[in-house]
Amino acid sequence: MERRAFRLNGFGVLLGLVVAALAGAALALTAGVGGIAVGVVVAVLVAVGLTGFTVINPNEARVIQFFGRYVGSVSQDGFQWVLPLTTKRRITLRVRNFETAKLKVNDADGNPVEIAAVVVYKVVDSGKASFAVDDYEEYVAIQSEAAVRHLATTHPYDSHEAGRTSLRDGSEVAAELTAELGERTDLAGVEVVEARITHLAYAPEIAQSMLVRQQAAQVVAARTRIVEGAVGMVGLALERLAEQGVVELDEERKAAMVSNLLVVLCGDKATQPVVNTGTLYA
Repeated sequence: MERRAFRLNGFGVLLGLVVAALAGAALALTAGVGGIAVGVVVAVLVAVGLTGFTVINPNEARVIQFFGRYVGSVSQDGFQWVLPLTTKRRITLRVRNFETAKLKVNDADGNPVEIAAVVVYKVVDSGKASFAVDDYEEYVAIQSEAAVRHLATTHPYDSHEAGRTSLRDGSEVAAELTAELGERTDLAGVEVVEARITHLAYAPEIAQSMLVRQQAAQVVAARTRIVEGAVGMVGLALERLAEQGVVELDEERKAAMVSNLLVVLCGDKATQPVVNTGTLYA
C-alpha cells in the first residue's frame, strides 16, 4: 500500500547545505588540521545531502526506495528533498487512455464478431503500481483485452428477446465493462475511469448474411407497426361513421370496407381509386 515518504522543502534544505558548506570551508582554512578534518566531514555530508533533491511535476509521484526498501511516495509537486542515497522512480498520476486491438470473438450466440474498446484510467496507488505488478501499463492492457473478450462471450451482438442485454446496449455494456475492469486492475493500484466499446461488427465471413437477417427483422418490425396503425384507423373510421350516422352498413359491407381500407393503408404502392357512380349496393 502507498504511504507518504519523509520530505522537506528543497529550497530550505539547499540553503542549509550551502551555509554548511561555507562554514566547513571556513573551518578548513582557519582552524588548522582539526578544521580540515571537520571541513572534510562537512563536505561529505553536503555531498550526501545533495543526492536527496528531486523535482516533482504536477500529477506525478516519486516512489522512494532506500537500498531496495520501499520507504514511501511523494506526490507534492515542486522542488523537494527526501532521504539521501535513495532511488526515486517516477510514476505519472495523470489520466491516461488507450484503445485495445480489434479482437475477433464469438458472442453469446456463437456468432464471430469484431470488438474493440477504449479504456480511460489513472494510477491512484503508486506503491501498488510499482511493486504489486511487474509493469502496470502492460498489466492494464492485457487485462483490458481479457475483459473485452469476456464481455463479448457473455452477451449476444443483437438481442432478439425482451430484457436481454446485447453488445449494442452502449450504456449498460460500458458500465459492466468498467466495473469488471476496475476489479481486475485494483491489484495494480489503478482506477478505471471509463471503458467503452468503440468498434463492434460481425466478422467479415458472416457480415453479409447477418445484414440480410437484420434487414428482414426491420421489415417485419415495420410491417407490424403499419398493420397495428391500420387496424386502429379502420376501427376509428367505423366508430365515427356509426356515431355520426353518416351511413348504415351491414356486416358484409363493413367487411368489404375493412378489406379496402387495409389494402390502401398496408400496401407498398399507391392504390388507384374506383369511383362508384351507382347506389351503395350496386
